[in-house]
Parts: sequence; structure tokens; C-alpha cells
Amino acid sequence: MKNYQFIALLVVTTFLMGSSFAVVKLGYPYSSPLLLAALRFILAGIIMAIIVILLKRPHPTTWKEWGKLLIVGGFQTAGVMGCIFLSLRTITASESSILTFTNPLLVVIFATLFTKARYDFHQWIGVFLGLIGVIITMGAQVEWKIGLLFGFLSAVFWAIATLLAKEWGALFDTWVLSAYQMLFGGLFLLLASTLLEQPFFIVNQSSLLILLWLSLFSSIIQFAGWYYLLQNSDPGKTSAYLFLAPFFGVLTGWLLLDEPLQPSFMGGGLFILAGIYLVNRTFSSKKDLRS
Repeated sequence: MKNYQFIALLVVTTFLMGSSFAVVKLGYPYSSPLLLAALRFILAGIIMAIIVILLKRPHPTTWKEWGKLLIVGGFQTAGVMGCIFLSLRTITASESSILTFTNPLLVVIFATLFTKARYDFHQWIGVFLGLIGVIITMGAQVEWKIGLLFGFLSAVFWAIATLLAKEWGALFDTWVLSAYQMLFGGLFLLLASTLLEQPFFIVNQSSLLILLWLSLFSSIIQFAGWYYLLQNSDPGKTSAYLFLAPFFGVLTGWLLLDEPLQPSFMGGGLFILAGIYLVNRTFSSKKDLRS
């Protein structure tokens, strides 16, 4: 894939990630949070599973490989999305997206601590500039709400899932990985819904359209694109682009939910773009730092 195509896919993927927060919030009048998350990923997983079976894509051949898919689904879908959906009960879509997408910093930290990956000084500066941009975009929100904790936990789970996908991704076909991690994660979320909330889903045109958008665009296309990108680049480099997602999250929260668009939005965006540039510039100009 050419460089401009790679960047275009990154932008599309991060837009779908960021905009999904506002779409999820639109669905809350019609469904309890965890049940909406469960239905989203079970439907997406079933559709993807049918596709990969019909296309005869290579499936795991051992229980150990299926177990790894289950673990990825537990972190990436159940952990990340469960925390996001719970966070949106008490904080705005903009705040939740900003907290979730601090995970590039965590990816670099976890990769440094637990893998052989090494990042130079300029890359660390780029990551911290991106984090500062996220904080500025958020407007230095300090009011405590339980949703802030869930938002941060979603970033932790996503960072772990990113490294697991990079480590194990080569074992699986990209579409098979996307299909079954969503299906397994959706089943985890369904169990959590029955245990942690009073599940309900109101069936009407609006709720079905929201569910279909979340399943098809914000799940199938998003995850397939994300795993393709992870398997074909360094996780730290790719994750740096996730700083774009809260930018899209704040923008769509303003457009769809009338959430306030603070003056800090543009200033934070400049820091985010500078951070992305520094992280990627050092990757292209220095020796290969892939783990």
C-alpha cells in the first residue's frame, strides 16, 4: 500500500472511531448502554463470521489460537467498548473520546516496558505533545465523574489490545481476527449487561439505524482497517494517529449533539498534529524500531 493510501485509511479509521461516540450517545434513549454495545458487536461479528466462512478465509486450527482470539476480543471489544459505553452515561461524547484516545502514550509506555520496542527522544516528545493536545482540546476538565475513570480504563484496555494484536496478528487472517474478536467481545458484553444493568432495547426506525451504523461502519470497517494498519506498521507509529480520533469526536459531538465547541479545540488540534508529525518523522528518518 502506498503511503498516501495508508494515511487515507488511517484518517477514515480514526474518523469512524471518533464519530462513533456521538452515535452511541444518540442510541441511549432506546437502549441500555452495555446491551447496545453487545448487540452492536454480536451483529457485526455474526456478519463478519458469515463473510469469512463463505470466502473460505483461513481460520484458527488449534484451541490455543482460538484462545488468543478470545483474549483479544476480551480486551479490544469487551474491555474498551464496555468502558466507553459506561463512561457515556455520565460524561459527554467529546470527553469520553478524548480520554479513550490517550492510549497512544500508553502503547509507547507498555511497549517499552514489556516488549523489545525502543523509542528515541523525539518520538517521546511527539507522544507528549499529542497528549498535551488532548488535554488542551478537553479544556483541562477536572470535575470528577465516574465516567472519567471508565474513559481512562478504556485507553488502558486499548493499549493492551494494540500490543496483543501486533504480537499475535500475524497468526490470523485480518478479516477472521476482526470477525471473531468482535463476536467474542460482544458475548462478553451481553453477559455483563445481564449482570450489571437492567437491559432494554426499544425497536424503532431510529434505534435500528443507529445499531446498523455502529455495526457496519463503526465496527466492521473500523476494526478491519485498524487491524490491517497494525499488522503493516509499528504499533507506536500507527497509534500516534489515534490522537486524531478525539478531534473527530469533539467535532461530531458538536454537530450531532450540540455539545459545546471550546476555543481550545483548534489549539489542541495543532499540538495533536505536531505530535503525530514528530512520531512519524522519527520512524521514517531513523533506523527501523519495530518490535
